[in-house]
Amino acid sequence: MRKAQATRNTLETKIGVKLNLDGSGRTKLSTGVAFLDHMLDQVARHGMLDLEISAKGDLQIDAHHTVEDIGITFGQAFLKALGVKKGIRRYGHAYVPLDEALSRVVVDLSGRPGLEFNLKFTRARIGEFDVDLVHEFFQGFVNHALVTLHIDNLRGKNAHHQCETVFKAFGRALRMASEIDPRSSGRLPSTKGSL
Repeated sequence: MRKAQATRNTLETKIGVKLNLDGSGRTKLSTGVAFLDHMLDQVARHGMLDLEISAKGDLQIDAHHTVEDIGITFGQAFLKALGVKKGIRRYGHAYVPLDEALSRVVVDLSGRPGLEFNLKFTRARIGEFDVDLVHEFFQGFVNHALVTLHIDNLRGKNAHHQCETVFKAFGRALRMASEIDPRSSGRLPSTKGSL
């Protein structure tokens, strides 16, 4: 079973993540940031992974540390759950629409962290959620999952729709990339022999 747990305890946050890559989309989310819970639920459901995240952060200041540290801890759990990466597809991509919005996410489970983030939100906040934190979440994830991630919002007028298409596409791309390819014979998907 490709399962993992990760924790992060700092003076700013206490984060716990449990992840099953071969799950059914079940979630148990308690981050203190309601909009992020909604987005993480989309990742799990569309990624068909089971995800539990608990977080206590310095929300009296703002949500920055909490959102970033959740991305970091989720990335650590994802990397552990992948294990040696033998037999995985390695690459994944997804286009997801929601009404007028359309986003594309492409991922390479390369062992090399890199983020290309092309998303210009139409407003600065979605409810109480600062949209700048979307980038912080994905940067934390990429740095600790050691993946290359390209995020492009191709169109959208509603900031909630823009964000939701990105998180849904992210879940679907992760699912594709981390799936075991039955034709691979358990080989590592790299001509270098290392990921």
